[in-house]
Amino acid sequence: MIEKLSNRELEVLACLAEGNRNNEIAEKLYIAIATVENHLKRIYRKLNVDCDRKAIAYYYKNLHKSCS
Repeated sequence: MIEKLSNRELEVLACLAEGNRNNEIAEKLYIAIATVENHLKRIYRKLNVDCDRKAIAYYYKNLHKSCS
């Protein structure tokens, strides 16, 4: 079972899925790059993935709300 992501983790994952790099996510969310990296580590652990690509795929398959 996948642990629930926090609101901030969801924000970080959404920014990542939009194609932002860690430094860009940090700027957008007004947090340190190290904080982004910590959030990503927790996201990967909670989603049981090992890279950005898999986390983004999970996001679009399970979390992203379509505009249709």
